[in-house]
Amino acid sequence: MKLKQEIDLWLTASLSDPVATLLARNSNLTRTQLETLVIDTLAENLSGKHLKYDEKALLRPHKAKISRGSFNRTLKQAKENVVKSIYTILLLGYLGVFENTTLDPYLEVANKLHAYLHAYENMPSGGQELDNHAELIKTIREQLESTIKDLASRSKQHP
Repeated sequence: MKLKQEIDLWLTASLSDPVATLLARNSNLTRTQLETLVIDTLAENLSGKHLKYDEKALLRPHKAKISRGSFNRTLKQAKENVVKSIYTILLLGYLGVFENTTLDPYLEVANKLHAYLHAYENMPSGGQELDNHAELIKTIREQLESTIKDLASRSKQHP
């Protein structure tokens, strides 16, 4: 399979996952920035070789060609948004905001997300074990979505 097709299938499957959709919708990244950042990060792993930015630009899931410059600008914006998010967390910790706010619900979400990823990565190949595993993944995903939605509604109530 061609690398572009492989990337397209992977991006479509990954970004349409309900948990990824929920997380992306509430992140600081646009879909284009997220796709670009993921391509920049993972394309070389999937291809098994070093890729230049003009090659990565061709991997974006659009019908029209995207220039290397456009790819690089979008990638820069995505990386800046990620860095700003990290600085925001550090700033809030430095100012003591986390001392007055319990982080336990957020740590619980992180643990559920880890469990979801672990369960997904260890998916059996078939039979009853596959059915049981799929049910476990569904349960973890539903719990994760519910917890994230609950945390999001709490933060909207207390700006």
